[in-house]
Amino acid sequence: MSIVHNLREIQTGLSANATLVAVSKTKPAEAVMELYRVGHLDFGENKVQELLAKYEALPKDIRWHLIGHLQRNKVKYIAPFVHLIHSVDSENLLREIDKQAAKNERRISCLIQIHIAEEESKFGMSEEEAEQILKNYKTDYPNVEIQGLMGMATFTEDENRIRKEFKYLKSLFDQFKIQNSEIRILSMGMSGDYKIALEEGSNMIRVGSSIFGEREYL
Repeated sequence: MSIVHNLREIQTGLSANATLVAVSKTKPAEAVMELYRVGHLDFGENKVQELLAKYEALPKDIRWHLIGHLQRNKVKYIAPFVHLIHSVDSENLLREIDKQAAKNERRISCLIQIHIAEEESKFGMSEEEAEQILKNYKTDYPNVEIQGLMGMATFTEDENRIRKEFKYLKSLFDQFKIQNSEIRILSMGMSGDYKIALEEGSNMIRVGSSIFGEREYL
């Protein structure tokens, strides 16, 4: 099957308000171009260095999503162009994004990453940390626009566990959305669990191997 066929197959299962981010990490620029040529514009990368290389090589109307853990000292490299940062997992990172956004005279769109998985190795804020930031961020960080939440479920074959974690994140999303009209994106679901995520209310999925094939480790 071609990657365009894979993309189209996943798109048929999406509602009109859901966004598919094609996760192109470790894949060549030509693979991105293949999907770009059929009109797909949303692509995700988890490493700043690879994102920069692809940004330089590819059309500038591509909407680049930074989906991996982001170190504060790397923010300045993507601040001029990044479309959406999914992985804001600390207030210190949010502060740096605000600083670099100001330098580039733009507002950078972000998602707060919530820790919902059993694994301690996964990043993310607690519900309480996110709630505190959302109360005051427009005053404290005027160059940032928090558009929603992101979460990564436990890596497990236990669908009940995954569903429970997604339900929890959806409940937070609904709660925060009442308090803040800018909250409109719920980014949850990857190749292994995006169908469950969509059933539980996700409106943005991050899919790599189900489109491009298995990851090529660099």
